[in-house]
Amino acid sequence: MARGRLRIYLGAAPGVGKTYAMLEEGQRLAAAGAEVVVGFVEPHGRRPTAALTEGLEIIPRRTMEYRGATFTEMDLDAVLARRPQAALVDELAHTNVPGSRHSKRWQDVEELLDAGIDVVTTLNVQHLESLGDVVRQITGVPQRETLPDEVARRAEQIELVDLPPELLRRRMLHGEIYPSERIEAALTHYFRVGNLTALRELALLWLADRVEEGLQRYRAEHGITTAWETRERIMVALTGGPEGGTLIRRAARITARVPGSELLALHVVPSDGLTHGDQASLATQRELVEFLGGSYHQTTGDDIPEALLQFAEAESVTQLVLGASRRGRLSTFLRGGVGHRTIQRSGPIDVLVVTHEHAAGSSSALRLPHPSRATGPRRFRAAIGLAAIMLPALTLLLVLLGGHVDLSLALVLYLLAVVVIALVGGLVPALLAALAAGLLADYYFTPPLHSLRIEHLADVLAMVVYVVTAVVVGMAAGRAAQRTYQAVRASSEARALSRLATAMMHGQDLPTLLEQVREDFGLDAVSLLERDTGHAAEPRWYVVASTGVEPPERPYDADVESPMGDNITLAARGRPLSSDDQRVLGACAAQLGMAYSHGRLAAHDAETGLRAEAEHTRASLLLIASRDLRGPLRTADAALNSLGTLADPGEARRLDTARSALHRAGRLVSDLDDLSRLHAGALDLYLRPVDLDELLTAVLDALGPGHTLRCILPEQLPDVIADAAVLTRVLTTLAAEAQRHSPPDRRARLTVETRPGLVDIRIADGAREGAEEPASGAPRVRSADSLALRMSRDLTETMGGTVERSTVGTGFAVTLTLPAAAPERDR
Repeated sequence: MARGRLRIYLGAAPGVGKTYAMLEEGQRLAAAGAEVVVGFVEPHGRRPTAALTEGLEIIPRRTMEYRGATFTEMDLDAVLARRPQAALVDELAHTNVPGSRHSKRWQDVEELLDAGIDVVTTLNVQHLESLGDVVRQITGVPQRETLPDEVARRAEQIELVDLPPELLRRRMLHGEIYPSERIEAALTHYFRVGNLTALRELALLWLADRVEEGLQRYRAEHGITTAWETRERIMVALTGGPEGGTLIRRAARITARVPGSELLALHVVPSDGLTHGDQASLATQRELVEFLGGSYHQTTGDDIPEALLQFAEAESVTQLVLGASRRGRLSTFLRGGVGHRTIQRSGPIDVLVVTHEHAAGSSSALRLPHPSRATGPRRFRAAIGLAAIMLPALTLLLVLLGGHVDLSLALVLYLLAVVVIALVGGLVPALLAALAAGLLADYYFTPPLHSLRIEHLADVLAMVVYVVTAVVVGMAAGRAAQRTYQAVRASSEARALSRLATAMMHGQDLPTLLEQVREDFGLDAVSLLERDTGHAAEPRWYVVASTGVEPPERPYDADVESPMGDNITLAARGRPLSSDDQRVLGACAAQLGMAYSHGRLAAHDAETGLRAEAEHTRASLLLIASRDLRGPLRTADAALNSLGTLADPGEARRLDTARSALHRAGRLVSDLDDLSRLHAGALDLYLRPVDLDELLTAVLDALGPGHTLRCILPEQLPDVIADAAVLTRVLTTLAAEAQRHSPPDRRARLTVETRPGLVDIRIADGAREGAEEPASGAPRVRSADSLALRMSRDLTETMGGTVERSTVGTGFAVTLTLPAAAPERDR
């Protein structure tokens, strides 16, 4: 079965018209004869949007209950059973109600796509996971509903629905987005012109990157390697030399002259070491590139021109900036310079060679090529090839000179050739060259000529001394080259680890650190993976951070893996690494693991600190408020008491009302004080089995003669585990609150129900008599808590119980749940 196609309408903010555009597309598909259903559409009360659903088949939503409230979600099973050609599903990043098959709506959409159903959906740019931190910095609002970028990237079509900020704000003022009571707050906070402009730019840039990915994918699928100049990309090649700053500034000036162009800098690391060049200069040049708005990259390659051009082709570079060679004339003559070889192979890429004060032309001295600083398979093969060319060429030259050359001169020249070969390839090629040169000297320059026999003893001694000298010199040169290689290798490893540690100290985020590791080792992609410990039978891995193209999502998808424990691993895809490289990669992985762990601890500590500070501020405010209110309340109470008894009945009633309100305010102040003590941990509780019959009698006494309460109790009323005094106060407060909401001719009700191990005490206002529960489908509203209810909830939770309040209209109902005490025979 072919997978369905996903089409996303992307917007920068709510209200730009994403849902409207989605429904228009649905109408167009239906008019073309396709079977289109509405899986889930949220018109938000906008009549033009709702009108577009007419004529389309609407799949009824599924109703779900969660924490006493009713919600509706898309009925995934009904859509799958209907099997339309296309489904319209609004709000792709939506979080489903707990209890749904999937926690996120995009997972529902994935199941529809797997079933071969095309899906048309909507998405706001602020819900993309990669942009969460940026959006929070811009708007000051954290996004709790996020969507992995990879889900959006897999869409076959992404269309931007865009409106200028001024027009969007005008729609807001006309009430076309939010209801009237939310307009002023939205315009002064989230919907400010600066916020909308920044979000719009984010959406355009993100979509431009997706277009670029699509273009690169098309070129790869069709084997197109030549650069398409859709926009100018200027790349500067850096060696780590002193001329780097001049090249970067020249490339930046070129970039500035071409609107929409992009600046890149590339440093090629040879495979004989993790890093190369002056690292301090490279770090400075990297900062300069980033300061000028460019991006810095590293790649690995032995052939520098080939590595430069491969990277340039992969990134669609249109201009390449190189520095004039710092090599001497002889070195350039023996092996063409990087600039000359790059120009020969560049094809359609323009190459600009920039002169500078450090170029070779500033000095007339001839410099020999620098000997190799490393050994290895590549150098070994180069040394063998050099011996195969150098020794026959030297022999031919000596034979042509004829009588002008004796055995001693031939041996000295052969010894020089052996030293050069040892410097290039190390010990083994030097020994092989020494033996080959000895045989050539014996055959061509030792009597009898053209024979391996030696007649004179002096010639024998000369040949023995030559061979011994050649072997010793070759061994010394080989060991020196090997130790130089090891020193360069160790220095490179130390610099790589130091760079990573420095980046960690500067607070770089994990993707930046992973990008540095990827560039250091010349890998294609790197991921930091964490295992979900809750699925031990079938391990599930999550990508903590990643970089590169198609980073591995599981350890067994990687070419190289470096575990950092049982649950965290560094997975990489790319070229095979040597054992030394894998060892260094393991050290880098350990540092990354520490950075990740420290980051999680720091985030947890910061969150805990913020919560503790908020609680401390809250307790302080409660304490200050309760203390400041006590004095005025006492003064008001004394003033009312000084009035005595009034003769006028109306005045007397008003006086009683004032006294009652004053006493209620006094109780609220006492509640504030107790609440602050409770949060400070200074309230002592004595939990024990409490007889509800006796406790309810105390509650009725505390309510006083002016209050009545209708009690509905079971025949066998169990004891509850609680503090008797605290529970009496809680029930008295809730009963008084329920009575306050009751009509004058109705009594508040208290109902006790038992469950296994629990006792539910429900207190409701008199208006609910005869209506124990709201009608099915009636809206349930969670209202703000009063101070008395908040204190009751906190006190009950301290005793191990819960308090839940649900309201319909202006009614009042509270359910208090407490643990039941064990029967006497079980104690």
